[in-house]
Amino acid sequence: MSLVHDAYLQENAASTLPLLAVADALRIVAWHDGVAVDAAHFLAAVRRVAGSLPEATAAVNLCEDRYAFLVAFCAIVLRGQTNLLPSSRAPQAVEDVMAAHPGCYALGEQALDPAPQGYVLLPALEDVETVDSVFDVPAIPVAQVVAINYTSGSTGTPKANAKTWRQFHASTGGNLRMYREQVGERFGVVATVPPQHMYGLEMSVLLPLFGDVAVHAGRPFFPLDVARALSEIPAPRVLITTPVHLRALVESGVVLPELAAIVSATAPMPPELAARAEQSFGAPLREVFGSTETCVLATRRAALDEAWSLYDGIVLHPQPDGTQVEAPQLDQPMTLADIVALEDHGRRFRLRGRHADMLEIAGKRASLGDLTRRLLAIPGVRDGVVFQLDEADAIGVRRIAALAVAPGLDEHAIVDVLRRAVDPVFLPRPLRLVDALPRNETGKLPRAELLALLGH
Repeated sequence: MSLVHDAYLQENAASTLPLLAVADALRIVAWHDGVAVDAAHFLAAVRRVAGSLPEATAAVNLCEDRYAFLVAFCAIVLRGQTNLLPSSRAPQAVEDVMAAHPGCYALGEQALDPAPQGYVLLPALEDVETVDSVFDVPAIPVAQVVAINYTSGSTGTPKANAKTWRQFHASTGGNLRMYREQVGERFGVVATVPPQHMYGLEMSVLLPLFGDVAVHAGRPFFPLDVARALSEIPAPRVLITTPVHLRALVESGVVLPELAAIVSATAPMPPELAARAEQSFGAPLREVFGSTETCVLATRRAALDEAWSLYDGIVLHPQPDGTQVEAPQLDQPMTLADIVALEDHGRRFRLRGRHADMLEIAGKRASLGDLTRRLLAIPGVRDGVVFQLDEADAIGVRRIAALAVAPGLDEHAIVDVLRRAVDPVFLPRPLRLVDALPRNETGKLPRAELLALLGH
């Protein structure tokens, strides 16, 4: 066990932690349908929903409205159950998760047809009134497994990751310290990412529980929707988004209300896009680094710096096949596939790629991440990805393939440009032009769908 983890446990030896860390009945927790929801009404809604839930050990939280998700999340926790969070709300993904947890049920705020077996409709939240004269915040056992998140499947089959209340409490502390330095103690959040995804969960569900943060209930997609959602909450405002959404915002020319900060994750942020976003919207852009397994570990200002700054209490140990991570939110060290180079006595690092992305063909080395960046840098390529096929060819080499969205270009023209910058052994064969890449709700690319699209 690490010294970092031992010290954290000594300082946080309580057996329970509150459901709301800021115990102020009048504090705004969310903005729902243009109405500010204070902590007292929020807790009343949580208790109402918790009382209506069936007996079970776990529930698939399918709420799309972010406030409904937040209420359902806390009600499930208060009931002593676990939130099951699939990699997507696609019926097959939900069925797979439910099959792995016999006896669970699904919960949502919308009438679904078809609905998962045992589907429970969330009670109406609009007419909830407070009845308690004393503002009493429930306490949650620190060891309770409150969520099981599934990875996106971008590197294969989605994997389950269980999180306890203590782990979320610890990880959110690092995020709140980052925000405190950037925008202060109190702010509002609009997020374009789903709450089921770990990034969305950390930045739009856990923040209102552990800090003086109010979250907008919507999940705006189009640029004008993002602008409208931001206008519905008071300053200071923080936009939680992804490179895919941010590029659409910048290219649309939309005018956004005043922002205190922009936060991005789920895919590498091109420095050029970060600089354009900061210039367009007049706010610093912070990129955060983490994973479903570890939660957020580090941050950087992508427009200015390539190196990442670690959160307090995080220690990295480079390994031949990845990086071992010690963190307050981890019960034991965990190894990530990312290859890093440490700087500043281990407090900063630069990414050198992922172990699974590193290629070695004919004695030469490259990374899929660098090849993808070179593809995206070609004028006329709007989106693209380079990846390695599973099966080897006749001489035992796993070929490199690519998909590109590039109206007006043909495959030969793209490969000709790549040939000037890439060793011939790493040129994608095949390279296919497609109308769109199969990005999920957070902008990631499930490997199974890439392979299917390439085959088609």
